[in-house]
Order: sequence, then C-alpha cells, then structure tokens
Amino acid sequence: MTIRIGNGYDVHAFCPGDHLFLCGVKLPFSQGLLGHSDADVGMHALTDALYGALALGDIGTHFPPSDPQWRGVASDIFLRHAGASVTEMGFKISNIDVTLICEAPKIALHQLTMRTRLAQILILGVDQVSVKATTSEGLGFTGRKEGIAAQASALLVAL
Repeated sequence: MTIRIGNGYDVHAFCPGDHLFLCGVKLPFSQGLLGHSDADVGMHALTDALYGALALGDIGTHFPPSDPQWRGVASDIFLRHAGASVTEMGFKISNIDVTLICEAPKIALHQLTMRTRLAQILILGVDQVSVKATTSEGLGFTGRKEGIAAQASALLVAL
C-alpha cells in the first residue's frame, strides 16, 4: 500500500475586528485575523498538509497572495482545491489532524462544528477529522495573544 503524509503550519496576527474564521467556522471574537484571504489559519495549515503530502508545494504556489483575486476569499476554496488534487493524483484521505495554538478564543465548544465543516468540505466522515487546541503557556506571540498558529497533518493512501 502506498501512503503519504503531509504537514502544514500557518500563523496569522490578530487585527481589529469582531469575528474570525477557524477551520471553516465563523466565531464571534473581539479581534479578527490579518491575512490576504479570510485568514483561516486552520484551513491554511491543512491545505498545506495536503499539498505537502502530494509534493505540490504550498498554498502560496497555487493561490499567490500577490494575486488580488484571492483577497478576502473564503479559505474553503483553497482546501477544496487541495482535496480535489488528492483524488486527481490517485489518493484518498485516510485522516487529518489540526492543532490550533492560541490563548483565545477558546476552541472546545466549537470543535465538533469545526470537524463537521472540514469533513463536509473534503467529503470525509467526521471520524476521519481531528481538531484540537492547545495554548503556548503564555510564551511567544500566541502566548502574548498577538495571533494564532496552526499545524496540521494529513495521511493519504493510494486508491
């Protein structure tokens, strides 16, 4: 059996706003996330994990931030493209795992909604999708509440 694993990492700084997007879910919050698109740090890390498993570069390769057509767009566009690339290259997603690194907002109440949304986008079972969160114990930019980081892994198996 041919398997591939990919890892992704992304960060976005907080900016003025009243909501943010994490793993495809709009959360009311006292700040937004700064980015060229909707700055969904969880989806960006996951998109990079899928592209990485396929050796297709990263999200910026496919959707350059210098291209104005991607300004403000929903990150599910990027994730759907990466998911379609998995199928086109003869693989299927076995499972995905996303870790959000932040002091706030609190993620626990939204985890199932995030898992469900990612599963819908990638046409997976919710049991194939993990979303979890951790803090950085007050250390670094996430600990100082300056932004959010995310890391993701994806395991692909040949069809």
